This record gives sequence, C-alpha cells and structure tokens, in this order.
Amino acid sequence: MSIFKDLNKDIEMLVKEAGYDIENLSLQISGRKDLGQFQLNDAMTLAKKYGKNPRQIAEDIVLKLSNDSRFTNINIAGPGFINITLSDNYLIEVFNTVLNNINSCIDKQLAKKIIIDYGGANVSKALHVGHLRPANIGEALKRLAKLLGNNVLGDAHLGDYGRPLGLVILEIKKMYPNLAFFDETYTGSYEDVDLPITNADLEKIYPLASAKSKEDEEYLEEARKITAKIQNHVRGYYDIWKRVVEISKADIKQVYDRLNVNFELWQGESDAAEYFPELNEIFEKSGVLEESEGAKIVDVKKETDNSPMPPLLFLRSNGTLSYQTTDLATILERKKKYDPDEIWYFTDARQSLHFEQVFRAARKVKLVEDRVILEHIPLGTMNGKDGKPFKTRDGGVMSLKGLIELVKEETKKRIDTTTISEEKRDKIAEQVAIAALKYADFLPYRGTDYIFEVEKFADLEGKTGPYLLYSTIRMKSLLAKAKDIKYEKMHMLNSEIEREIAITILNMPNILTKSVEAKSLNEIAEYLYKLTSQYNKFYNENKILVEENELLRESWLILTNVVYNINNLLLDVLGIEIPEKM
Repeated sequence: MSIFKDLNKDIEMLVKEAGYDIENLSLQISGRKDLGQFQLNDAMTLAKKYGKNPRQIAEDIVLKLSNDSRFTNINIAGPGFINITLSDNYLIEVFNTVLNNINSCIDKQLAKKIIIDYGGANVSKALHVGHLRPANIGEALKRLAKLLGNNVLGDAHLGDYGRPLGLVILEIKKMYPNLAFFDETYTGSYEDVDLPITNADLEKIYPLASAKSKEDEEYLEEARKITAKIQNHVRGYYDIWKRVVEISKADIKQVYDRLNVNFELWQGESDAAEYFPELNEIFEKSGVLEESEGAKIVDVKKETDNSPMPPLLFLRSNGTLSYQTTDLATILERKKKYDPDEIWYFTDARQSLHFEQVFRAARKVKLVEDRVILEHIPLGTMNGKDGKPFKTRDGGVMSLKGLIELVKEETKKRIDTTTISEEKRDKIAEQVAIAALKYADFLPYRGTDYIFEVEKFADLEGKTGPYLLYSTIRMKSLLAKAKDIKYEKMHMLNSEIEREIAITILNMPNILTKSVEAKSLNEIAEYLYKLTSQYNKFYNENKILVEENELLRESWLILTNVVYNINNLLLDVLGIEIPEKM
C-alpha cells in the first residue's frame, strides 16, 4: 500500500471517529494553493447520507483533524469543502520513506493474468509509422501493469498467414520459377535449398505484387490459391513460406529492439492454425454458422445496434481463413495455453469494427468464460504538419526505420561535440531520438490524433523526451559529484517548491492507477514533466553542493536522489533509456 493510501486510510479513521462512516475518501490535490495543499469534498456526500448540514459535518471532521500533528492550516470553504495542508515533518517523512522504498509510491493491484497484443507487424512488409503507437503504448502499459503487480505477457502477433504472404510467394515464383520450392517432383530436403531473397527484397516485392493483384484478376486468383496451399501445409509452398517468415521476422525484431519494445511471445496468426479444427467444431456445434455464397459467416447483430453490423466472415469460399477467424483461433489458443483474465488489443481505431465482430462471435459461442475481459484499445494516429498520416518527403509511406533516422539526424545536432566522441554521439543520438518519438506518442490521450514535428519534439527545452533525459542526466551528475558527501536522510524543508515536489511525489500512486485504468500514458507523461520542471526550478534557485548548512545540503541531496529515482523508474516504464551523457 502506498504512503498516500495510508494517509487516506488514516483520515478515513478520523472521519469515523468524528461520527461519520465513510469509504473511498476523496482526498485530492487542491487547485487553490492559497487555501491548502489538499481538498476533502466528502462533507456534501455525507450530508445526504446523514441528513445534516454539510458545514456542520465539515466542522466535526476538522475538529478531529486538528488533533493530528500531520495536518496544519485546516479550514473550511463554501458549504463544506475542507482544505488541508500537510506539516513539514510529515513531508520530510515522505521523502525519507520514498528514498528507502520507492514502492511506497505504488499501489499494487490484485494480480491478474493479462495478455497484451500490441505488435501486429505484417511479415514481408516494412514496419511503418502506423506501427509506432501500438508498439510504444502497448509496451509501456505492459511495463506499467507489471509494476502494479500483474502477470503480463506481450505478444507480437505477427500477420503471417493471410493473402499478403500468398502474393509475396507468387511474385517470388514469377521471379525464380526454377526454385526447388515450386518443383512438384522435388523430393529432397528444402533446408539446403538457397533462397536468393533478403528482407530488403521482400519490402520491394510486396508493394509490387499488391499493385499487380489490383490490376490483374488472374494474378490475384493465383495468389489466393497459393495462400490456400500455405494454410494447408502443401510441401514446397509451406517451406518457402517458413523461410520468408524467418527472414522478415529477424528484421522486425531489430526495429522493435531499436524502439526498446520487447515481446515475451513472438506468435503469429499461423501459430493459432492448429486450433482451427477445434474452433470450427465449436462454431458448428453452436449452430451459428451460416452459408453465404460458398463462404461461412456468423451473424453478430444485436437488437440494440444503432448502425449496420456486418456478419463475421468465418471461412472464405475458397477454404482460406479470414483475419477474423485467425483472431478467434488465437483467443482459443491463449485460453488453452495461458488462461488469461484479460486480453488487450492495441491497434489503430479503424480496426474497432473488426474487434467488435470478433468479440461478439467469441461471446456467442462462449469461447471464453464471461469473467475474461476482451478489450480493444483504439489508438489515434501520428500525423504530419498537414494533419494527414506522416509521409516521406516524396509523399510515400514513412517506414519506422526512416522515421527513427529522421529524428536521429535532428537529435544529433543537439549532442555535445566537445566531450562526446563521434561513436558515442551516434548511440546517444539514437537514444534521444527514441525518447523524442516515445514521449511525443505518450503526451496526448492514446485515442487522440497528434501532429509530430521533428524539430519541436527533438528540442532540449519544453515538454519533450530530450528535456526529461537532459534533466535526469543532470540530477545523476550532481549526485555523482556529491559521492564524498554523507547524506542519509532529509532533515528540513527550506522553500515552497520543495513542498510542492513532496506533494507531487505523494500523488504518484494515483497517477499510475489512473493510467493503467485508462490504458493511456498521457497522465504519466504529464506527471514526469511536472515533477522534472519543479525539480529544475528548485535546482536553479539553490547552490546545492556548496551549501554551507550541512543539514540543508543533505536534505537537498536526498530530494535530488528521490526525484532521480522516480524519473528513472517512470522513464523505464515508458521504455525510454537514459544515456550516460548528452
């Protein structure tokens, strides 16, 4: 339990001693600093419960609070709003407690098993800017959910079993028709067969094949047949498909590694294929499958629908699995392997209809128990200055590699050239670029579109990732310079900004809990900026290392250490690495 929750519980007890039974006390940071640091608004709720004047209830509560040395300047505003200021002694205790146990800033949750699906990269295609937000937000929320005590697995859930792969294999066949993979008379092992294809080739092949399929119906039909061969494990076609997947997966991993995004599971749609016979049996027995022009569909409409709800396509007329069906098979696979309490899906908001259909179909046949939460978390898009999805200078789709390099080029301009070698500058520039990209992603609410401006978000000033990194590195540098100074505990508070920092630290568990409940990182992003800005104000107002008063200097170093530790923790939650220098 966090130190803030302990404080809440203690105030609840005092309210009960005043004669009023209360749960879930609403102690909030005050918007009126002149009245107090916190505000308690429960007198109005209690007035309805007890049929009394809220002002009288507030006075009864204040009488009890006044006998506790932790509270000062307790006053009542309006009809019964209680304003509370915490004593310096208590705030000093807050710093010392957090210094020795950072978990005192965290409220652990009742542990749940959660699977987070936040990859969605399509094999044989280049990762593009549309993959950035699911990766960033999904990874950070996985880390946050773990920090709060949950058992969490992140799944890349690669798109590796649909028509795009059929198109790629077809185009490879057109390019290299004599490969043994396409020779029906070949009986040897495919392990020694050379495949003259690199990932760079694959990134060119798919757009070419996709364009052909839109203009040539025969080409598209041939790709459909190859897709069916892959899904039916036809020798040769299935083997070259496996090689293509491995080539592409290796590159996908490298890009995610650069983003500091790590998956516990590297499953693809194909991994759920073995569960399709059982899935088909479940749907057949439930009687929900209907024939439609040779395909099998599931009606997922509800009487309460206010807009059209198309049926779910379960099986195409050519016998291939739909994207919806592989998602259903994946739910079955996850149920059997991991028995999760919740599954979260992070994708572009435009996939909301898809997931609504999948979840309705899953519920219709009781694919998972009612207790299991299936939730799609829709994300807004990162756009260019024109308000449209971020593009390359020539108007093409921006790859993630290209975006990282673009931001890295900008951040490199801001790295100190006098003390940092060229080799280290390159690594640091990449770390700062990733911080810039990630923090820009987290600042808006996750469902909101936002404009990404390279120069703005790479800046060392303002609400940016580089600003947070630079400030945190400066804290670390100060503490390193103080390595010969003994500082074990805080003794005193010397200014209002120090008290404000303490109040911000007290509020941290609320921020973490709100963030995981909203499944958005904007509150943490704002919190980090607020705490860091407060510290910088404190830093600029004081000569910490040369302060002659030893107790005051020791107190300031403790404050620095606490803020540094919190920044380290929260930047790690956001998947942002801190360079040694900048």
